[in-house]
Formats: sequence, structure tokens, C-alpha cells
Amino acid sequence: MRTWASASMPLASAPAAQAVAAPAGSVQGLAVVVLALNEARRLPVCLRSARFAEQVLVIDAGSTDDTVAVARACGAQVEVHDDWQGFAEQRTRALAYCRDARYIFFLDADEEITPELQTEIAAVVASGEQAAWKVMWLQTAFGRPLHGMARNSGQPRLLHTACLQGFDGVVHERARLAPGTPVHRLWNKLPHHSYDNVHDGLKKLTQYAMLGASKRADWGQRGGVLRGLASATAFFLRLYVLQGGMLSGGPGFLYCYILAQECFFRYAALKYDRDLLHDRVKR
Repeated sequence: MRTWASASMPLASAPAAQAVAAPAGSVQGLAVVVLALNEARRLPVCLRSARFAEQVLVIDAGSTDDTVAVARACGAQVEVHDDWQGFAEQRTRALAYCRDARYIFFLDADEEITPELQTEIAAVVASGEQAAWKVMWLQTAFGRPLHGMARNSGQPRLLHTACLQGFDGVVHERARLAPGTPVHRLWNKLPHHSYDNVHDGLKKLTQYAMLGASKRADWGQRGGVLRGLASATAFFLRLYVLQGGMLSGGPGFLYCYILAQECFFRYAALKYDRDLLHDRVKR
């Protein structure tokens, strides 16, 4: 029986980066996959950073803006799947279009791959190792890098296709790995443009609070105002004080506060909107 690789699996040492140049389109056997919904404004920067890969694939969830046209103008292959069944299903669908790829890097529309990270990814592909790699975010918000706010982006982003069996999960979807798959870490960070403005931040707050509440409802957890306050307060103090959000002025405060509010409303919705929760919120 196939099993999940543990999310708590210790990170092994990543292979030493070789001096591998990564000019546009040169990394054969690598596909970069981007999930998109109404991301026409962000996609040019994102996709331009992925041009070093042999294949750049955008899976669109039914955008009503110019996302599809912009992605194609940037040279990406675009496949539309607007029968929304969740983030995990969208990522799993992408695998069918990457049959010639030996490695897949999953990139979000609000991220960009730096030249240094491109070189490191190229070195991994050249190594041929059958494994998975996590990456740390370099957080930016409201037009400013956030000092000391590097965070783990969650599940592995770079995966050898022989190790990847699919995805599962409502939000912060989890890669289903073959048993015993080594999980390493890429040493160069991935810039993550969290919020461009307050309006963008509030929209994401709503999406992730409701999705997080839905996931916890499936787990049988209980919500409430007091639990939400406790979660939000602890989260804010950890980000703003312990992880240095206070060093980034107003943008640092806004970033930490919005994420803390997401924690609060997640548990508020879990109690007061429990009958309305679902996992069909698109991103």
C-alpha cells in the first residue's frame, strides 16, 4: 500500500550547487507549473522567471480577466480546468501535461525564481537524484522586503516525477510522495510577493480563513471567539516580535496583523459559519 511521506521528515542536506548556467529554455527535463485564477497582473514577472525551464505550464481555473492571453503571450502552455475540485486536483491534473518532464517545480503566480535559484534548480536536474526539495520564501509585502521574515513555503516544490504520485488537501495541499522519498532543501530563497496592497491582503484573508475553517471542520475541531483570539495573539507575537516583523515598519506590522486576523476569523467561522463552510473557494 502506498503511504504518505511524513510532513515532519527531517531535511537532508541538499546536493552542492554546481556551476551550471541556466539560460532561457536550457534546462531540459524540467517543467514549471503555475496554477492561476485572474492573475493577469502578476503573471508576466512570474513566468519571465520560469523561462529557463524546458516547459512552462499554466493551469487556469476559469479566469475572467486576461490571464490566459497574458500567459500565452509569455510563451507558456495554458490548459483550462474550470470545473473546480480543489487545489490538489488542479495540481494533479497538471501532471498529465508534463509527461516528458523528469522534474517539476510548482510556482505560484505571486512568486518569482531568482537567477541564483534557477542555477540551483538546474544543478538538481543535472544530478538526476530521485528526491523532493523544499524552499524558503523571501517575503515581500506592500512593495517592501520584510526583514527576518523568511518562511518555509510548505510542501516540497521541486520534485522528481518518479517520486510524485499526486496531491491531496483543501488548502496548503500536500504532495503524495513514494515511500522513502528523500526530502532536501534548496538553499536559495524564493521571493514571495504576499500582498501588493491592503485590498489584496483582505481578499486573501477571507479566502484562507474560510478554507482553513473548512479543513478544521473536517478534522472535527471546534472554533470560537476566545480560541480565535488566543491563536491570533500567539501568531502575531511570534511573527512580529520573535521573527522580526517589527523591523520592517508599517509593511511588517500590516503583514503580521493580516495573518493574525486570518487565524482569528478561521476559528470564528468554524463556530458561527460551520454550516456554510466548503472547500470550493478558488485561489
